[in-house]
Amino acid sequence: MVDIKQLQEKVYQNKVEHGFNVTDVYQEFCYLNCEISEAFEAWHRNGGEGLGEELADVAIYLLGLCEILGVDLETEILRKMEKNSKRKYMKVDGKWVHTEGN
Repeated sequence: MVDIKQLQEKVYQNKVEHGFNVTDVYQEFCYLNCEISEAFEAWHRNGGEGLGEELADVAIYLLGLCEILGVDLETEILRKMEKNSKRKYMKVDGKWVHTEGN
């Protein structure tokens, strides 16, 4: 199994070694947004060609951003999954919304 914290550190170290941004949080959010858009384009317009690579880019930027901000993504994912598992959902106007366990 992959250790997400180690991946965060590895992504950050790669950024440092290559002289990439590690201080401008606004820029990192913009890059992350661009990568998500590229993944959508790969799925929507290219029939999935290159989708895996684009999703990897999304993950890399997310991991780097978490390391820059001091967020332990693995802990946050596990916490959120536990929270979501206790929620109750119902369909309202064709959309699933949670009704309990905010």
